[in-house]
Amino acid sequence: MKLSLISLFALSAVSLQAAEDLSKPIEALRAVGKEGQGNEAAGKAWREIVKADAATLPEVLKGMNGANPLAENWLRAAVGVIADEALKAKKLPVPALVAFLKNTQNSPGARVVAFDLIHRADEKLAEELTPTLLEDPSSDLRRHPVAKLIEAGDAALEKKDNAAAIVAYGKGLGGARDEDQIKVLAKKLRGLDQKVDLPKHFGFLMSWKMIAPFSNADRAGFDTVYPPEKELKFDAVYEGKTKEAKWVDFTSADEYGKIDFNKPFGMEKSVVGYAATDFFSTEDRPAEIRIGCKDGWKVWLNGELLFARDEYHRGAKLDQYKLPCQLKKGKNTILVKCCQNEQTEQWTVEWEFQLRVCDATGTAILAAK
Repeated sequence: MKLSLISLFALSAVSLQAAEDLSKPIEALRAVGKEGQGNEAAGKAWREIVKADAATLPEVLKGMNGANPLAENWLRAAVGVIADEALKAKKLPVPALVAFLKNTQNSPGARVVAFDLIHRADEKLAEELTPTLLEDPSSDLRRHPVAKLIEAGDAALEKKDNAAAIVAYGKGLGGARDEDQIKVLAKKLRGLDQKVDLPKHFGFLMSWKMIAPFSNADRAGFDTVYPPEKELKFDAVYEGKTKEAKWVDFTSADEYGKIDFNKPFGMEKSVVGYAATDFFSTEDRPAEIRIGCKDGWKVWLNGELLFARDEYHRGAKLDQYKLPCQLKKGKNTILVKCCQNEQTEQWTVEWEFQLRVCDATGTAILAAK
């Protein structure tokens, strides 16, 4: 029996209403907070959402945009339940998920989930989409195409086609943003006698003016305002903790951009040092200053304090802290304060940091000069 136009409109209205009805339970999940805040309402909302039709998956995924980590986990779990049932019934809304994936305004985490669902439903389609993700704003989504290029390079090497391997590895390195993949690709390219400039790839700032040692006795140096915080006079000499504190030029030779105060100033303890450099931007633009440091530190950009951490020897890693900032066209002055504490164990001797300038995807922003 054919449905009348009135019936079709009625069914459409019901579908729209069903989709709209998810807005309240989704908001209930987004409202969940720490220490059980909103958990009861969230549990009820979650049970309502997982009963929804598979066609609502993009809407549930959209709920992850801007959600706090706890809410995101609730929504991700709901997506998983709906998707599992849809896959069994072969009713996953793949075209809608592709549209969601391609919209880079959606959150990276939600888009990764969408891609995983596409891959589960249609592996061939996912492989066709993979190359388009090499320059994606999400570093997580870049991993798959980079991995495929590593495989392609390895396959070329097995055929003794070094030229093709170099092309594949080079393309992979251009798209890679995660340290593990970058290390693999750098090693493979260097094994083929190719030069790899990791400081440039990451955007590490390698040349600084440095001054030390100021006192950090009783760890009071973190809050003490020493002269470099008031003015940058590179010909000035100040009273230091154990000797005169004066500025020296330092350029790192470490390909991961480590700026080591121990090299110009010796193995000092319970001290404070400063490092300053100018970054010339081609335009006014948003950026991120990313720093890794296991000591106490502060970072200023053009005299404005961006962030500070008064902790010691908790470990350091690439992009440990991401500091959103606004670069101005022309000269931007970056000042780092790095504090060393009084501990003398071997694992406490590092007095260093690494700092790079990049965009939100981790792509290096290179200085004009």
